[in-house]
Amino acid sequence: MKRIVFHLDPISPFVHLAFMRLPEALAGTSYSVEYRPVLFGAMLKALGNKGPAEIEPKRQWTFRHVAWLGAQHGIRIDAPAVHPFNPLPLLRLLVAAGANRRHTEMVLRHVWEGGADAVDPARVAALREALAPEGLARDPDGDDVKAELRAHTEAALAAGAFGVPSFELDGRLFWGLDALPMLRAALEGDPWFDGPAWVDAGAPRPGIVRSA
Repeated sequence: MKRIVFHLDPISPFVHLAFMRLPEALAGTSYSVEYRPVLFGAMLKALGNKGPAEIEPKRQWTFRHVAWLGAQHGIRIDAPAVHPFNPLPLLRLLVAAGANRRHTEMVLRHVWEGGADAVDPARVAALREALAPEGLARDPDGDDVKAELRAHTEAALAAGAFGVPSFELDGRLFWGLDALPMLRAALEGDPWFDGPAWVDAGAPRPGIVRSA
């Protein structure tokens, strides 16, 4: 059985779509998934990038695109009332609760179904109760939870991740909803991955360097 590390931040609509598509996309293959919350904003900062929602024309296209993709795949997706938002309360809650598939799905549905404010304090409190009716074993605001989230983010960057959703398998990174067929091929032992193509395609090439 192959192990996939799913690097995710609920701020991304593509994380929601990829999460919902994953079981169908990989049906019939042998795998397990470790769901790892990461702070997408910290990844963007480390790499000197802006998020799609911070570039207005790209924001418009992104939300139109994900609405179409949701309709095509039969996945409900409603843009939250405020976006981008600060996902830290949700990420820390997910780390504290334990980011298994059930908990991750609850957080993603909280954000991407209904169109409400994802970080409204009352809604976050209700989500916390739903995740752990008998109380969380860890404090979402505790130093250990914060440190774990930082460690997950740093590990994702060290592995070569630059965005979410990212899937790590056998030392390779697969990015985005569109990469699920490629991820499946790797799981199935597609011989393309055993040849030089992976390394050659990603090799650095000379090119124009844009000045600041």
